This record gives sequence, C-alpha cells and structure tokens, in this order.
Amino acid sequence: MTAPSEAMERRGYVPQLLTLVSQSAAQLVRAPTATQRAAAARRTGRQVLWLTLGGAAAIAVLMVGFDAIEIGLMPPRGTPDLWPVRILTDFGKDTYVLWGLAALVLVIGAVAPMSQRTSHAKLLRLGIHAEYLLLAVLLPVLVGEALKWAVGRGRPFVGGKANAFNFAPFTGTEAYFSLPSAHAITAFALAFAVGAVWPRMRIAMALYALAIGASRLVLLAHHPSDVVAGGLIGVLGAMAVRYWFAVRELGFVIDDAGKIAAR
Repeated sequence: MTAPSEAMERRGYVPQLLTLVSQSAAQLVRAPTATQRAAAARRTGRQVLWLTLGGAAAIAVLMVGFDAIEIGLMPPRGTPDLWPVRILTDFGKDTYVLWGLAALVLVIGAVAPMSQRTSHAKLLRLGIHAEYLLLAVLLPVLVGEALKWAVGRGRPFVGGKANAFNFAPFTGTEAYFSLPSAHAITAFALAFAVGAVWPRMRIAMALYALAIGASRLVLLAHHPSDVVAGGLIGVLGAMAVRYWFAVRELGFVIDDAGKIAAR
C-alpha cells in the first residue's frame, strides 16, 4: 500500500480506493529495487539450504524410526475427552487463518482512504505488513496442497495398522492427504511471518505453532514427519515471501550483510 498524493486526497472515496488497490498490486510485481538484494539472496539461500537439509534428515529419521511408534501411543481417534484439543487445532486451519488475514487486508484498505494524514502512513505500513502475512501463509499452503495430492500418504491407521509407508500417490482423497500437514504449514508460516514483522512476538508465535503441531498428533490426523514437513514448508514459504517484499523495499529493509528486518 502506497501513500497518496495531494491530488489523490482531493478525489472521492471510491477513486481513492481504486487507486490504492491498483498501486498496491503494482508494487508487489514491480522490479526489485533494494541495493543489497544480492547479499539478501545469498544469506536467504544459505538459510534455506540448511533448513531444507536438516528438515529432510529429520523427516527421514521420523518415518523410519518413530512415526509408527508415536501414533500407537496416542489415544484412539474420536476420544471424547479430547474436545479441547479439537478446539485448539482449528486455530491452525488454513481457511480460517487465510480468511482472517484477507479480512484484515480488506479492512485496512477500506479505512485507509478515510484516514487523517497524520495516521495515514502508519496505516499504510500496517497494510503492507498485513499483505505480507496473507501471502506468507497462502504461498506455502498452496504448495502443500499440491504435495499432498502428489505424495498421497495415508493418514495414521488408514488401512487398519500403524504403517508409516502407506502411500497412494495422486489419489486425491482426504484419507491420503497426510503429508505434509496443512495445519502445520499454516501455523509455522504464520508464526514466522508474525515474528518477522514484530520480533517481540516470536516466542509466543513459536509456542502457538508447536501447540498446533502437537494437536495434529494427539488427534491422529498426522504422523510426526507430516508435521515436521508442514512446518518446514511453512517457514520456507514465509521466508521466500519475505525476501520478495524486502527486495522491493515493501515493509522490510536489508542491511549490508543481507539481513532482512521489518521497516
């Protein structure tokens, strides 16, 4: 979201709103402008490499040595006493989170043309960060949905036994949509994105993501490796979107070492 010119401020609400929307869309796809974008690319690339290698190793170890054991230790699916966990897990549901973030972006966009000049800049900065949060969750969620369909991993006890290697690729049914966990993707992407914008929230958001991930295990919706894979995809997706915003100088700045921080 960009600051309006004086000429724009003299126009009516609807023209201002339409101009704001078009400018916001245009700045998201414009050419990178940050002078330190090469340093940011190198730093982000190294982070992505190490996260991917470590996450892949953890997923492999869990699949071979722990997934089947862990789901055997969980309470039976549908246990009545687990109702608090079923409520908790909905806070990581991708549709709820994405619609909530979309509503935030829409509200900020609707209010911005009516705001006073003194508060306009702050509101637009918040709008940019809200756009980042929305896209930081949306991108990895879409990637995760494609992977679920392609991988076709059976959810815990689909087929009647604790089998960590029950795969039916390209099946497209809910029973074989276990890897990766969409709730984990959503929760970890949101946790990373919120922490990137407001660093003081990092611990609280990390606890939120871990709680959502744990709820998927307790409810026998996923294997441990599904949750780790989801968390990895969520963080990598949010990092990629942060880099996209930073090199266009939208809500983030890049220092000489390539470190990205919220503006």
